[in-house]
Amino acid sequence: MKIIFVNSKMFPCNSHMVIRFFIILLIIFFFQMSPESMPKIAKIQLVSSHPEVYEPCDDSFLLVDALLADRSNIINQNPKFCLEIGCGSGYVITSLALILSQYCPWTQFYATDINLHATHTTLQTSANHGVHVEVVATDIASSLQKRLQKSIDVLVINPPYVPTPEDEVGADGIVASWAGGFKGRLVIDRILNVVDELLSVNGLIYMVALSENDPYDICQVMKEKGFGSKIALQRSTEEERLCVIKFWREKETSEDGERADNASSLNGWLGKVPFVNSLRKKGTENDSR
Repeated sequence: MKIIFVNSKMFPCNSHMVIRFFIILLIIFFFQMSPESMPKIAKIQLVSSHPEVYEPCDDSFLLVDALLADRSNIINQNPKFCLEIGCGSGYVITSLALILSQYCPWTQFYATDINLHATHTTLQTSANHGVHVEVVATDIASSLQKRLQKSIDVLVINPPYVPTPEDEVGADGIVASWAGGFKGRLVIDRILNVVDELLSVNGLIYMVALSENDPYDICQVMKEKGFGSKIALQRSTEEERLCVIKFWREKETSEDGERADNASSLNGWLGKVPFVNSLRKKGTENDSR
């Protein structure tokens, strides 16, 4: 903390200006020091690694950034159970645990991965940061589905989304972390089929998707399952265009007007995504033919 000495010559008008100046300094100081403005996330140097485990990369950072941007809503949910499907190095679930640590100390964190090396790496990463995560080696969440049925308040997913030959899906080692089969959707669609059984009434889902995965279609699929959605964050790199889709259970409404508002809102959110717009334009062109 720096101590600032102010000379009265700096304020020739009156003493009230001096008082106002110090009040402003105090406001700035407390704002900058508040946990809300300085959230903790996992430190890369403390993230454990293994040759067969996916390391934190652009998609991992994007997902954590989306959680940071929406942390007020997450905290307001008072989450009791959080789960990451496909935890890899443990960077994301550890970051989520750190973000919530001061506000929701009672929250329990779970993580799953089909790669046994990833479960060990996640355990080490969380231990390095002083947080506890229960890690299970399982396919998606099959070993936890009954135990955590309808109880997950925050579900985070960085799935294998890269389009690959189908025989690579579920392969041993690090390949399983990115191999997504046709359109990169094989594992994504399997995950989306079980989230209804996992998510609590007010639960939130944050999932990474690639442009080739057709995020618009993913949102439509989830809409049919009773979920609302929005693009929480998007980012383009030299190699790919990524987004984080946020899902939540839609509340049943009795008025068609409210349903129309929800649909309009969904289209508005998706309209902000360049690659979704391009997909819509292609569809319109095909219809006109």
